Amino acid sequence: MSRNSDANMKVGINGLGRIGRNVLRRLWETRMHRCVHINDLNPDIENIAYLILHDSVLGRFPGHVRVSGPRQINLESGRERWQIQVSNQPVIKNVDWSGVACVIDSSGVEANALAARDLNGPGHVIVTHSFTEADITLVFGVNEKAFDPSRHRVISSSICDAIAIAPVLKAVSDQCGVEQVFITTMHPWLSYQNLMDGPSRSDANPSSTYAYYPLGRASVGALIPKPTTVGKVLESVVPALKNRVLSFSYRVPTAVVASADISLVTSCAVDTRRLETMLLSLNERLVRCSNEMLISVDYEGETASAVVDQRWLEVRDERYVKLVLWYDNEFGYSSRVVDILDLICK
Repeated sequence: MSRNSDANMKVGINGLGRIGRNVLRRLWETRMHRCVHINDLNPDIENIAYLILHDSVLGRFPGHVRVSGPRQINLESGRERWQIQVSNQPVIKNVDWSGVACVIDSSGVEANALAARDLNGPGHVIVTHSFTEADITLVFGVNEKAFDPSRHRVISSSICDAIAIAPVLKAVSDQCGVEQVFITTMHPWLSYQNLMDGPSRSDANPSSTYAYYPLGRASVGALIPKPTTVGKVLESVVPALKNRVLSFSYRVPTAVVASADISLVTSCAVDTRRLETMLLSLNERLVRCSNEMLISVDYEGETASAVVDQRWLEVRDERYVKLVLWYDNEFGYSSRVVDILDLICK
């Protein structure tokens, strides 16, 4: 995307956690839209500025970050100047979103997502998780052409696993049909996990803990098997996969970059070359292919939804297919959130 100092849309971010800060970084990189308001539970504005400037995964912010008042942070680089109002409201409806065209709710709190439709001012709200009450769950490479800005005010940007896997499976399904899909995802730890054993507190419902007790085990030294919603989400956005997906996940002790190991059975005969040609023809901004001998850390900062690792692409007996995908579960996902802003503008 080209840089443009005249932002097309003024944006508010509700919840400046991992996804919120990644979205802010991507907005600053593309310069197509401008963040003008941040609402976060953190009452310490100096700490908010510090976390924007210094990031253990993304590195130092590519610009100056300074607190310019009790409720304002400035981002500056060359001629680019952003003045961002900062508020500290626990409830999204209590925030004054005046002048904001679109709010990105990256708080992860279910109550905020449910309240999204009642916000005064913003024309659209993007919820950065799988939210069944949304007007549309939007996955690029799958259903972006169905988006109608006049009807779809509350938009779910789905989950990182689904936006990576769905475009690939839809392409295979359209090409030769899919009978069954078996997915194992390896997902980095998340903020609600623990350094030491204990209850795992829910982000979606902050007053409760997860009933799946293994999520409360120490995250840094173990693989934690867990259920995943990716199967249901995939079936909802790619109807041809209905009742054809089995999925399973490991929470792994790394900070960022996920992987999906996919085995599937096609409806018709296919060979490795045909499948590879089809995958190479996909939009590289969303799905690209690589045969380099890379590991997870090499995909940090990847803006594509998924990278197909061609080394492991294989077809057996004309119908049994193995696929391995890599995706930056934070920055790649956040790149698609910013793409939704572009779609709204169009």
